Amino acid sequence: MIRYSTNGPVATITIDDPERRNALTNEAMAEMGGALKTACADVDVRVVVVTGAGDRVFSAGGDLSGGFVDAPLAGHGERGALADLIRGMRRCPKPVVGRVNGHALGGGLGLVAGCDIAIASEHATFGTPEIAVGLWPMMITAVLQPLVPRRPLLEMMLTGRRFGAVEAVELGIINRVVLGDELDDAVGETVDALVSQSPAALALGKAAFYAVENMDLDTALDHLHIGLTTVATTEDAAEGVRAFLDKREPKWKGC
Repeated sequence: MIRYSTNGPVATITIDDPERRNALTNEAMAEMGGALKTACADVDVRVVVVTGAGDRVFSAGGDLSGGFVDAPLAGHGERGALADLIRGMRRCPKPVVGRVNGHALGGGLGLVAGCDIAIASEHATFGTPEIAVGLWPMMITAVLQPLVPRRPLLEMMLTGRRFGAVEAVELGIINRVVLGDELDDAVGETVDALVSQSPAALALGKAAFYAVENMDLDTALDHLHIGLTTVATTEDAAEGVRAFLDKREPKWKGC
């Protein structure tokens, strides 16, 4: 259901259930969470890539065939696997890159929004179709609201309309769209750029970026002031400055 693999400094988590359009069952989301924890704790992993199996669907969202509304209160705890997964993506000290190989709907769209960087194939479509079955995209609202302007976000949730990858770029959901046969190269270029950076600076910077998201200006500046001093104390910062002055490539230690 979930495939986890590593290639040098890159860990890839693949939703591998193409017959069910890479559905996000509670079990799949729990497995993804476990794979993500493994990647985040692995000192050899520098970047995490999240994708779907095949070339048509990233993830069509939640699995409605598994008794989703049969016992909603009894399933409340397990349903929180999506919230835990999104929290894990946000808190992972390593960049999480979404390789959006196809349609990303409902919870699948939430996973894309939860990634730090997302690159999509031109044929991918996006949307929150939950309203059509009497549901609402509750948990993914938390990661979509910071990205998408209020009116278009509410419209997509109220109507369930689907839209293409170009519009997803315009709305801020994905970073860029590429031709289908260029997706791996585009993701690879981004991964290479991330791997070349200081792991310590990436971890501290990512944490600071999300921490100040909802702070008022004064609180955010105070937090970032401390953050700048913190990152300046790392061995990577000392090495980076020395390498710059010596006109050579830095040798990162990740601390």
